Amino acid sequence: MLWPALRVLSRGELTSDQLQQLLGTLRLEEPPRTEGPGAARSIAHRSFTDDTGTRLVLDLARTGESGWVLALFFDGEPPSTDIVEGHRVLLRDAVERLGLTLIEITPAATADEVHVVPPPPPGTSESGIGVSWDLPYDELDQLWPHVGLRKDAPREVKEVKLREVMRTPVWSVAPFALRRQAEAFLRDI
Repeated sequence: MLWPALRVLSRGELTSDQLQQLLGTLRLEEPPRTEGPGAARSIAHRSFTDDTGTRLVLDLARTGESGWVLALFFDGEPPSTDIVEGHRVLLRDAVERLGLTLIEITPAATADEVHVVPPPPPGTSESGIGVSWDLPYDELDQLWPHVGLRKDAPREVKEVKLREVMRTPVWSVAPFALRRQAEAFLRDI
């Protein structure tokens, strides 16, 4: 079974020449990936093994008319941090060289790799009717997995995710201890 180790989501138009350039740069083969999550949207992939013999798959998939997903999958043991970080650099560079807009990278290593939902336009009210805190925790360390982060995620990534949670209407009814911990976390920048 393939599991994602790194996922780069971007948006933008690519000409057929740019698409061929991307496939060549990443040495992807045009038959789509047929296994693992998101295989139905795959358009090209490459399988290879790392130094430990772990099977890795680099994949390119489409999302909608102008969305692109570049992903590194593994089968077995997760790849080393060096392999993941090397692919992060490679994939970010490909996105930038092709003029695509980076939406997010999972797992995020820097604040610019976190997708943040834009706030509503000024004058738009967010309803607080029926808002309740249904989560079973009141400690900041327990919040990280809920927002898709590991406890050891980089601090700047945690800051972005935390600020996003704090913008939601439900934050006003979050446990007092959690709100105080969040404020202290952001003050310690």
